[in-house]
Amino acid sequence: MKDKSKKVIYVGKAKKLKNRVTSYFRKNSSHNLKTIKMVSKVEDFDYILTDSEFEALVLECSLIKQYQPKYNILLKDDKGYSYIRISNEEYPKISEEKQIKNDGAKYLGPYTSARAISASVREAGSIFKLPDCNKSFPRDFGKSRPCLNYHIGRCMGVCTGKISKEEYAETVEQAIAFLQGDSKTVIKKMEEKMLECAEREEYERAARLRDRINALKRLNDRQKVVAGTYKKEDVFSLVRGTERMCFTAIRFDSSRLVDSDNFILDIDPDLPSARHELLLRFYSMREDIPPRIIVDGEVADSELLEEYLSSSANKRVRIIIPQKGEQLRLVEMCRDNCAQHLALYEGKSIRETGALDELARLLGLPAPPKIIESYDISHTAGSDNVAGMVVFKNGRPYKKAYKRFAVKGFEGQDDYASMAQVIERRFKHYYEDEEGSTFKIKPDLILLDGGKGQISAVKPVLERMGIDVPLFGMVKDSKHKTRAIATSGGEIEIKSVRTAFTLVTSIQEEVHRFAIAYHHKKHRKSSVKTVLTEIDGIGEKKSAALLKHFGSLKKIREADISEICKVKGFSEELAKTVLLSLTNNS
Repeated sequence: MKDKSKKVIYVGKAKKLKNRVTSYFRKNSSHNLKTIKMVSKVEDFDYILTDSEFEALVLECSLIKQYQPKYNILLKDDKGYSYIRISNEEYPKISEEKQIKNDGAKYLGPYTSARAISASVREAGSIFKLPDCNKSFPRDFGKSRPCLNYHIGRCMGVCTGKISKEEYAETVEQAIAFLQGDSKTVIKKMEEKMLECAEREEYERAARLRDRINALKRLNDRQKVVAGTYKKEDVFSLVRGTERMCFTAIRFDSSRLVDSDNFILDIDPDLPSARHELLLRFYSMREDIPPRIIVDGEVADSELLEEYLSSSANKRVRIIIPQKGEQLRLVEMCRDNCAQHLALYEGKSIRETGALDELARLLGLPAPPKIIESYDISHTAGSDNVAGMVVFKNGRPYKKAYKRFAVKGFEGQDDYASMAQVIERRFKHYYEDEEGSTFKIKPDLILLDGGKGQISAVKPVLERMGIDVPLFGMVKDSKHKTRAIATSGGEIEIKSVRTAFTLVTSIQEEVHRFAIAYHHKKHRKSSVKTVLTEIDGIGEKKSAALLKHFGSLKKIREADISEICKVKGFSEELAKTVLLSLTNNS
């Protein structure tokens, strides 16, 4: 697709091109803002026919690389390659470099992650106690006192002249083997060497080897916490916020976590298609494609993408959605990191960001709900019917928008009719209130306290009023704890989705607390009114007038006749009757 200046702004493929292209220009199409903006810029388009879907995918990828279209998902990768440099000296040093220089040194690489290489070089220096100073050996032997690193055990002290050229070269070889991911072989060889040194009574050298072995083993123990089950694989997660989404990759090599990437992007409601395009873009920037790609959800045209990646890597590549075990744990770790990165970007907590994204996935919402409204009915055996409405904004209670409703028009217990009435009154305010009213805020999700019955009662009301908002129920177990989310056709189990479960539980508990607090307040007033209306000559209006004037039954009892007479409609005789009745009933 091209704009007015004939610049390519989007490249796409489709099995049925006509259907795909016309879908962009169809009226009332449910496009996101990015697509709407793109369509407004399109002036012309070209098309190319291919013999297969695979050829179309290869061509699409090639054209996107060539044109870098504005409206395709483009991952900004500002990482250059890094190298490990082993200097060409009598006592060589190991360092990290951004590019190869013509200096006679040996270079390992290239590596895509500068951060991982920098950390690895530091680890190697620490474990093998290699010098990181600017001294040149053997030129600077004994010319100055050893530095602080030697005295605190972080450097072997080559400058003292006590480390032979052969021992140092052996240590550097061990460090290089470690950097290349072969720590098990390194440990085995060092253990053999340590025993040899001990037999020859070279106890200082044996002690140095022992310390390196222990340091390597401690490092391996730490890495087991984030070790992959397989030698080489990449793990991906996609988390949506209320405004942007984050795509995170965690890469494993030799069963060690070696790198991670985070990309902040515009929200795409079609997650399977987004994953497909993101994986395609991610590997178009890298030559190193692992045999296993672990993802946290469905990938559109996954078999086609597998074929393309396998062709690019010259080996079988599989895309896997784990359901249990170690691989699922790695996906959850990746998702937590993704949510953390997005939360920092949006200025929210990781708990809220992760919970809203999980809830959206669970309910099939196009994006995490920014505004959630929840309703609960409360009454005592059908009397004093009330409802509470609570609002959560970005996963937090938004108390400014809380509302209370006294259910009107019928007696007795009918939770379904009560819920339908409350929803109708709420959205009547949405249409009729002036700007600035919190009733004018349209929710992204409605959660009713109840199951399929409540949904069936409310859904026709929303349809009749033209309110298109996802509607679900919150189902409790026998202990009045959140158990599942109800849909119009059944239930969604939620306990296994931990952060979403915690959010829904907090919403259900908050709306119940709010509704029952209002019911108790109304019930107390109702009880007081009943006491007053049982007095001869006192009806609803006079009872309400007394309560409005004095505020409580206690203050009416403490009042004198003259004070009661000040209330409209009360004679001296009626005031005496009120005080006498209240005194006898106290």
